[in-house]
Amino acid sequence: MKREFALMNANMKSENERLREIKTSSEDIFDGVILHVKRDLVALPNGNTSVREVIRHIGAVCVIPVLDNGDVIVERQYRYPLDRVILEIPAGKLDSAGENRLSAIQRELSEETGYTADEWTEIGPFHPAPAYSDEYITMYMARSLHKGNRHLDADEFLDVYTVPLKTLVEDVMAGRISDAKTQVCILKAARILNI
Repeated sequence: MKREFALMNANMKSENERLREIKTSSEDIFDGVILHVKRDLVALPNGNTSVREVIRHIGAVCVIPVLDNGDVIVERQYRYPLDRVILEIPAGKLDSAGENRLSAIQRELSEETGYTADEWTEIGPFHPAPAYSDEYITMYMARSLHKGNRHLDADEFLDVYTVPLKTLVEDVMAGRISDAKTQVCILKAARILNI
């Protein structure tokens, strides 16, 4: 079995190289507070060239905070690009590229909800839009929660609720939750907790 796995990995590396695109030039299009947009020219595997517009992002974190009774702390906030209020789990961008991701999500949970947690579990990586962005979100689950006071940023406006995890799974499956990171975390937590 180990030999088969080693051969599969060797073949995968070869396949990955066969599909790789090589950057031949890069141009800055936009350099914003959160997003940095580049237009790259790439050499394709068949020898042709193509343009790739790429959003560079500093990185982010999110958490599914699960209370002892199985309820999850969620937020409703207005999202300007969608022009509507949506339900999400607590999340935020890193303050710097080198920031410790666990410390970042602990800060975000406390700021947005007032909760702190004794137990933290990393539940995986998430690339929300790999076709045009390098954004990388680390997902966590928080347990053994303690309620405290929120301290929102001056430009943050959101409401905090608790909803049973089972209900959130039903809402994801019915299409009532549109945020991708929230969907993934809900389904992963439900699987981990056997709900």
